[in-house]
Amino acid sequence: MPDPEDKKQQAVLSRYREAAAEFRTGDVPPTMTGHWLMKGSQASAERTWIDLGVTLAWLTKKYEENPPFVRTDGLVAYTGLDSRLEYATDVLPRGVDVSWVYYTASKNLTSFSVVCCPNRLHPDVPCPLPPS
Repeated sequence: MPDPEDKKQQAVLSRYREAAAEFRTGDVPPTMTGHWLMKGSQASAERTWIDLGVTLAWLTKKYEENPPFVRTDGLVAYTGLDSRLEYATDVLPRGVDVSWVYYTASKNLTSFSVVCCPNRLHPDVPCPLPPS
C-alpha cells in the first residue's frame, strides 16, 4: 500500500497512472506484443488478415524492404528469411505472435510484428478490428 506521506512514492504513482491513461492512444510501444491489441487506434483493416499466405507475404515484403545487416567477416548475424518464414508458418496458426527485430545495414533498428487475435497469451484482450 503506498504511503500517502511519501512524496517521491506519490510522484511515481502519479506518473504511472498518467502513462497508463495515455497507453492506448500514445506512441509508446507495449512491452508485450499481445498488448498491441489494446492500442485499437493504431489498428487498420489493410493490416488485419486471416489468410496465412497474405501474412507471410507482408512479413517477406517488410524484410525485403529493410534487409538485415550483413557481416563483412562472413559470419551470420541473423537468421535468414527462409528460417523466419518457416517459424512463422509453424506458430501463427497456433496463436503465437511473431516479432522480427534486427539492425539494418544503416545501423537502424527495425522491428515489425504479427499479433494474433484472439491472442493465446492475452485471451481477454478483444480484437480491435474484425479480419478482412
